[in-house]
Amino acid sequence: MQHSRPSPQSSGPVGRVSGKSARSGSGNGSKAAAITPPSKQRGLYPYTARDRRSYAAIDLGTNNCRLLIAKPSADGFIVVDAFSRIVRLGEGLAATGRISDAAIDRAIAALSVCADKLRRRHVTLARSVATEACRRASNGAEFIQRVYRETGIALDIISAQEEARLAVLGCHALLEEGNGPALIFDIGGGSTELVLVDSHCDGAPRIVDWVSAPWGVVSLTESELFDHANPTERLAAYGRMRARVAEAFAPLARRLPQGEAGIRLLGTSGTVTTLASLHLDLPRYDRQAIDGLIVPSSSMRAISERLSTMALADRQRLPCIGTERADLVVAGCAILESILDIWPAERLGVADRGIREGILRGLMDRHGATT
Repeated sequence: MQHSRPSPQSSGPVGRVSGKSARSGSGNGSKAAAITPPSKQRGLYPYTARDRRSYAAIDLGTNNCRLLIAKPSADGFIVVDAFSRIVRLGEGLAATGRISDAAIDRAIAALSVCADKLRRRHVTLARSVATEACRRASNGAEFIQRVYRETGIALDIISAQEEARLAVLGCHALLEEGNGPALIFDIGGGSTELVLVDSHCDGAPRIVDWVSAPWGVVSLTESELFDHANPTERLAAYGRMRARVAEAFAPLARRLPQGEAGIRLLGTSGTVTTLASLHLDLPRYDRQAIDGLIVPSSSMRAISERLSTMALADRQRLPCIGTERADLVVAGCAILESILDIWPAERLGVADRGIREGILRGLMDRHGATT
């Protein structure tokens, strides 16, 4: 069923990703041919290379540009190349309604790297998607055409519902085992998707209900301009962020099951992986330690509250945050706490996978890829 995307949020019910199960951690936590032009079948294009078994997914978000290239295997797929760069495509979008020239240049530079990798890896089939920043921007379609002209990559501006579906397809294998209802969320740069799923079925969980809120780490940060050096202003701004997100989540919150035992929660985003790294006190980010980790929700709340009170310079000095994420992580904390308010699971599963993995699984399943 198609859903229109009313402002300020969209929500509503909706009609085999292999991966390891969520694990317990000791001590610290439970652990492509001629490209189809954008005016036609955007984002999905075949290559005529002899190797028909390489697949690629590009996710151009409001904050990051990410690429994953993989080949099918017996239990999913094997990653052969990856790329990620912070491009801040949505920087200034809330104020102007447009993607800025500087952001376009950053995104095209990153996508040019992706295009080179697609050629060198002889990719068989690729799908490239753009999300909230391009959905909102008045020059989103113009930007898509320029990307195609300059890089040969045909981006598809996907709906919020499709974004939620791909995130679930990409990370659901990490849902904690159990019989209780499950909520999966993806905190992006420009929006946050919450998806209630029924996991008592074969293959990918059935999406029961969902909401896409127009608040991600970039859009929420830009909604609150304040003096980062002033502790009182920091606290007040954090409270206003929490209120904005709570209002956007309210439609779904009223429909969520109440009082059920064993509810489960799984998050995929830079926010949850960063906070999980702080929970483990890692000196640097380690995907193997984070992907599939189960962390007490109380620990994630405590870290969120601590970060919200810290000065920007202090956050910049923390391992796994640094200068690139220090100004955005507080907004992510506000979103995460708001999710825990409406879905008070005792534990939070952490996934360093999502839309790209969902795209790859979909491509391989659709085209009957086998080892």
